[in-house]
Amino acid sequence: QVQLVESGGGLVQAGGSLRLSCAASGRTFGRRMAWFRQPPGKEREFVAIISWSGGSTSVANSVKDRFTISRDNAKNTVYLQMNSVKPEDTAVYYCAMQREQGDYGYWGQGTQVTVSS
Repeated sequence: QVQLVESGGGLVQAGGSLRLSCAASGRTFGRRMAWFRQPPGKEREFVAIISWSGGSTSVANSVKDRFTISRDNAKNTVYLQMNSVKPEDTAVYYCAMQREQGDYGYWGQGTQVTVSS
């Protein structure tokens, strides 16, 4: 069974930085990992995804040039470095793992990020 645990959320001022972590356990070898977020009152949206090797990444246009996804497979951890944050980045951030079928079958419990203006 796969378990994902996010950490690193909190309150940050606009223009500041924050790094989220997602610790994974279980059968994660070879799997792509992603970050999603759900702003208050809105649908969950894609933020970033990274391949198993870390050599391929993709981020949403709304966070491009500000957020970076990375991973350390030795630590079974995926990171989301958030720079130059904006109030509209306020959301619950979720870590997810992509299954062989292509869907995101495993999710963490989420971590709250609040950006003050």
